[in-house]
Amino acid sequence: MTAPEPIGGNSDDFVPDNVPAEWEPPEVVDDFQTDDPERETSSSVALFEGDDGGLELDQRRALVALLKQRFISGRTHPKEWRALTRNPRPIRARLNDLFLQLHLDVAREVAFKRQVTPEGGGRPFPTLLYDVPWGREDTIVLVFLRSRFRSEQAAGADRVFVDRDDMLEFVEQHRPEHATDRTGDAKRSLKAIEALYKAGLLIGPSTAERFEVSNAIEVLLPMEKLTELLAWLRRQNNAEEGPEPTKTPVFPVSTETRVD
Repeated sequence: MTAPEPIGGNSDDFVPDNVPAEWEPPEVVDDFQTDDPERETSSSVALFEGDDGGLELDQRRALVALLKQRFISGRTHPKEWRALTRNPRPIRARLNDLFLQLHLDVAREVAFKRQVTPEGGGRPFPTLLYDVPWGREDTIVLVFLRSRFRSEQAAGADRVFVDRDDMLEFVEQHRPEHATDRTGDAKRSLKAIEALYKAGLLIGPSTAERFEVSNAIEVLLPMEKLTELLAWLRRQNNAEEGPEPTKTPVFPVSTETRVD
């Protein structure tokens, strides 16, 4: 979003009469420049010897956060979010250079990257990312969080919270009848909550019994995907006795950075 021009034009366009010849108009200070004391304040963006980069310090931090995290949001990464939304074009260009695409939802304050594919199905581009398959318990917790987020928001809630016990109970309710390893299932359920916490979808202390659900889940797991997962879950519950279902990648941005 481009910031509106100051009323009356740029301050350099207005010089009052009867001032000394050496008088200069006051400098217009960008609020973002004073927000982070570590931000480079000189006109040069060079941060080290031989630095040919064109991004300012806060923009570089935002780019690195996007590469390292599945997503960033205004809630979890406020400084990086401000740097990104102030001028997303150069950061988008750097991602494009790596065959990545920036997805920016300003209304929900969520941004993430995604691997691009050639138009027309040509030779695949080199990739820094790889899909991480989510296990059965991870998928069930995802469904629970997205469903709870949807219902609470429909009821008018500004923020949505879930209890650890509620998530564990939901997973337990969807255990296949043929599953007999209760100890192993319980451990996988706890690991599923930990995985979604590390993914940034649960906000709060890692050892908490109650978490806030990140609004990123609404962007990353849209309704059509939720409907697909609910149908998958019903099929799993109605399946005849047999082996545990295979892991299936279900999360649109279930990716990690990989440096070859």
